[in-house]
Amino acid sequence: MSTPQDLPRFVQERQQRMAELLKSRGRVEVAALAAEYGVSDDTIRRDLRQLAARGLVQKTHGGAVALNTGVMTSQQRATVMPAAKQAIARTAAGLVQPHQTLFIDGGSTALALAQLLRADGMPRPLTVVTHALDVFLTLAEAPQLRPVLAGGEWLPVHRVFEGEQAVATLRAHRADIAFLGACALHERTGVTAWQPGDAVIKRAMVAGAVRRVVLCDASKLDDVAPCAVAELAELDHVITDGEPAYLGARRLAPTPQA
Repeated sequence: MSTPQDLPRFVQERQQRMAELLKSRGRVEVAALAAEYGVSDDTIRRDLRQLAARGLVQKTHGGAVALNTGVMTSQQRATVMPAAKQAIARTAAGLVQPHQTLFIDGGSTALALAQLLRADGMPRPLTVVTHALDVFLTLAEAPQLRPVLAGGEWLPVHRVFEGEQAVATLRAHRADIAFLGACALHERTGVTAWQPGDAVIKRAMVAGAVRRVVLCDASKLDDVAPCAVAELAELDHVITDGEPAYLGARRLAPTPQA
């Protein structure tokens, strides 16, 4: 039980602690949290609704469980924090210049970036190398865009290619910018991935790019997945709606809808 001196004084602090508890325990209960923080059950339910709206938790009867996007399908992940992902994609698109070659990773935020790059008025010409089928198809018919598909072993759940052939295609190219998704990002472990094949793809993008930019909504922050990708020192920018102090000048804020 927390002492009065330990109790969070502000809503944001209480919700941050609740999100941390969910990551460590996997689930929380309304009654236990209300007793822990000295507030009403209704206050905790309101906190959990706000965390759920940010895509950080899934509400259940009497409590909430942590969301594990690593086991979701691509369609399921697209429903988590869509507004934040669009804002992150807008900031990413603002980094792109004509005549560049880009690596674009898989994932719903990377797909949102591809959809923006396809639009009229975006930088042209561009070459985009990707192992994500939906990113490739999004860009395939756009004028002055040259998508290159790093094909290989097909993973239908995540709609990406992996394996030696995909990695060989990435290693055969050099990019001005690598736009990487992050399964998890932590101050000590950097970017990590849930699956070994995904980590190999991401590491190939890191190795072949001049600038490394991570697209990371707040649900991925301060978490660790089992497969190493890149240390924080290897990253140029992290575009995220979270505000961890350890990112410092690397953090770029998402661009809100005009």
